[in-house]
Amino acid sequence: MLGDLIGKPGRQAVERTVPALREERGIDFVTANGENLAGGTGLTASTAAAVFASGVDVITSGNHIWDKREIYAELERDERILRPINYGTDGVPGRGWGTYHAADGSEVAVINAQGRTYMQPIENPFTVLDRLLDEGADELPPVRIVDFHCELTSEKNAFGLYLDGRVSAVCGTHTHVVTGDERILPRGTAYLTDIGMTGPVYSIIGFEPTTVLPRFITALPTRFEVGSGPVVLNAVQLDVETATGRALAIERISRIIDL
Repeated sequence: MLGDLIGKPGRQAVERTVPALREERGIDFVTANGENLAGGTGLTASTAAAVFASGVDVITSGNHIWDKREIYAELERDERILRPINYGTDGVPGRGWGTYHAADGSEVAVINAQGRTYMQPIENPFTVLDRLLDEGADELPPVRIVDFHCELTSEKNAFGLYLDGRVSAVCGTHTHVVTGDERILPRGTAYLTDIGMTGPVYSIIGFEPTTVLPRFITALPTRFEVGSGPVVLNAVQLDVETATGRALAIERISRIIDL
């Protein structure tokens, strides 16, 4: 699982790194959060296609998935692009989960959910996941991977523990800052509060410091621009028992790529 990919540098890092990582580590399936791919906010059909061509199987997202209207039709057309499930289905394009085939032939369910604290007041992700896991249990394979796009660390912690034993992994995105709390929860779910971004190292969460700092100094609005220079690729590798869906191992991956 790759965290938030930031603009062109994030896409280029994936193009250079993911194919080799898949071969080197024997990785069967890759997800990436792509809501910041198109110039730092949103996703387009062309940026999604480039990421898929690089070896990513499913693109997850979050609150910025709506920033480029052209992606709305693509969300309906391409089942490999997910938006948070708890935006509901009434007039909202796309889907929040899907079942896919990994390179080894096993089925993998990918679920995209979004937190609510300091974010949009959408449906409750806890009860929405209850409905999916309880009512849709027959449709879901044992391997179930959750990207929880969420602001608050405590909400992410709570979500991981709430789903422990019912999904294979709960890994957070959105803050762009990697955390060091990867672990296997008591009932067999792999957990990490935030995977971190794939974006410029010398930046403020992926963006050019000169475009961000005025927000903190003068509080005046500025237009953020994607940073430049070396890129850090942050990811997490999961080892899951396909018959039961139980996580066997979780390992953070961090690489520096000179573009």
